[in-house]
Amino acid sequence: QHHLPPQTWTDRVNQANKVALLTWAKEAGISLVQINGQRRYGAPPPAGWVGNPPPSGTEVYIGKLPQDLYENTLIPLFQSVGKLYEFRLMMTFSGLNRGFAYAKYSSQQGARAAIATFNNFQVRKGCAIVVAKSTEKCELSMDGLAPSVSRRHLEAVLRRVTEGLLSVSLRASPVQKQAQLALLRYGSHRAAAMAKKTLLEGNMRLGGAEMSVDWLNYDLKQKLQLPAEKPSSRKVQGGKCQGVPKPAPPSPAPHNVLDRLNALCQRQCLGTPLFITKCVQATGSGWLQFWCRVVIPGCPRSFSGFTWVQQDGPSRSGHEAAKVMVALEVLRTLGES
Repeated sequence: QHHLPPQTWTDRVNQANKVALLTWAKEAGISLVQINGQRRYGAPPPAGWVGNPPPSGTEVYIGKLPQDLYENTLIPLFQSVGKLYEFRLMMTFSGLNRGFAYAKYSSQQGARAAIATFNNFQVRKGCAIVVAKSTEKCELSMDGLAPSVSRRHLEAVLRRVTEGLLSVSLRASPVQKQAQLALLRYGSHRAAAMAKKTLLEGNMRLGGAEMSVDWLNYDLKQKLQLPAEKPSSRKVQGGKCQGVPKPAPPSPAPHNVLDRLNALCQRQCLGTPLFITKCVQATGSGWLQFWCRVVIPGCPRSFSGFTWVQQDGPSRSGHEAAKVMVALEVLRTLGES
């Protein structure tokens, strides 16, 4: 990421560049609203918009932005390949941008065109930006609910204080004893983000318990699914090991999956994926449980979780098969499988 020399940040941002931005916004009749560390264009919806918001897959992540680059350059640039529904530039208190932004298009075609056109595009000499498909989070976790809280009551409360709620489910909390965890799914990233803000600022209590609210992350998803997937340690009965995962279809060729992920990262100038795998459990029937993490240098998030693989012979450690499984998950998340 390109940074301006610290001693020149204030002068260059607050004078020439800021004046250029304000002049452009006034001449173009564009309204920019800054709320909670991000400056938004498009309302949303933008003026003249008819119908529902765009579907998933229409937002792109823009990274490695020079910190004194603003909407007067970025919006015309990204509008040149498709109609924008919304543009969000992440801001610091000093008036610099934080080096990344999100552009949401009216169609998936616009988002694909932006990635194809502007990924590795030089917005200035020597300053190539990253443009990739955005992972639009729509799920929240709410931990610490009292055991007495019912799903119906929780859903009724949430519908009163938040918008766009699609579903609510309750599980036993994996962290707190005698507490429940709620999984909340919203119709859009914006609806989920506003719900998260509302619930955190409201300091809600249900059944007398104080709750924590956060994005539903990959690790927690895996942890909640683990009981259904975990092999049992019970002995073999009647020639069959009870509770062990059923034989799966042959795994995709390792090099094919890993090569696809490498190729995707190279196309989007994200760098080479780094895999970390650790075997945490083994069964007598040859099943191995791995904890895996994938770190992609240019991607704003990492991927981690648990997976089961079957040991293919005494000389095979299972690490390569675990890499394939987590690589497939990353490809699915990035919309490439």
